[in-house]
Amino acid sequence: MELVTSLPADTPLRQVAQYVGRIENLGFDTVHISETIRDPFAVAALAVEHSTTLTVRTSMVVAFARSPMVTALAAWDLADFSGGRFQLGLATQVRGNIVGRYSMPWTDPVAQLRDYVSAVREIFRVFQEGGELDHAGTHYTFNRLQPYFNPGPIGVPAPEIWTGGVNSRMCSLAGAVADGFVAHPTSSHPKVLAERIIPALAAGGRKPRLIAAPKTITGKDRAAILAQREAVRSELAFLYSTPAYRVALEVLGLSEVGEKLTAMARTGDWARLPAVLADEVLDILVTQCTYAELPEALSSKYAHLCDGIALAVPTDPADDVAFTAMCEELRAAAASAQ
Repeated sequence: MELVTSLPADTPLRQVAQYVGRIENLGFDTVHISETIRDPFAVAALAVEHSTTLTVRTSMVVAFARSPMVTALAAWDLADFSGGRFQLGLATQVRGNIVGRYSMPWTDPVAQLRDYVSAVREIFRVFQEGGELDHAGTHYTFNRLQPYFNPGPIGVPAPEIWTGGVNSRMCSLAGAVADGFVAHPTSSHPKVLAERIIPALAAGGRKPRLIAAPKTITGKDRAAILAQREAVRSELAFLYSTPAYRVALEVLGLSEVGEKLTAMARTGDWARLPAVLADEVLDILVTQCTYAELPEALSSKYAHLCDGIALAVPTDPADDVAFTAMCEELRAAAASAQ
């Protein structure tokens, strides 16, 4: 079971080294680098430089905000610099952000991402093998790469390409073209994975490696769990107010909850969103247990469904020793369950 965590998106660049060192010491296999308020490749470079065993994976680079050539060059450097520990995660984002925040065109995101991945792979091939660059796809054409602009071969394989998504078409695309797939937190409930995500991945032709990223509330005791509930309730209420993210609520028989959240969001009633996720709803959506209970809880739910699981770093560094022991127990429990 691959254990994954995310570097907090607001981590200042000067603190990346310290935080990544802590993540590695906690026993995680992989750190995810998001693209929200920082350039993901700059953060990934720091994460690679200040770790020795961690896989550093962008989750996710906003593909349509940049040319595949720009992305391929950055990923190639990081693959070489890391000795093969860098993986490229790509995603589409939503139309409003691509058009309004990045001022880039929006067409058919599934077809465009398929072509984007194909273009990046072809660019990687020419970097490694030389020869003519010749990619003509639905959205991108590349037919010029003079030797002066070719970084040349590296001593490790080209970076794996991972994707993410929620709807069935995007999941099927991952099954067709991606090395791995990171499930969105709103789609990482075991029932949603089993009934929607995994069948859609398989429809693409194969099952890539799958990382589940469920919201999990854990701590050393019940008081620590209760202290985190309201923050998780607020975050999930916001996420589920987005229509595209309501698939889990539909699968779990909670469609009316999603409809209410969306209606409130449309009127700007943000403050009252969390109250819609009553305790009984939160209990359905979120695994909530102590460190001692978590290995059995997660392994029983996820070991047969996915190849890895994402967990948050403890809020209190005083919990690090207990958390590290829990990670070891989780690996053992997952191996036994499989």
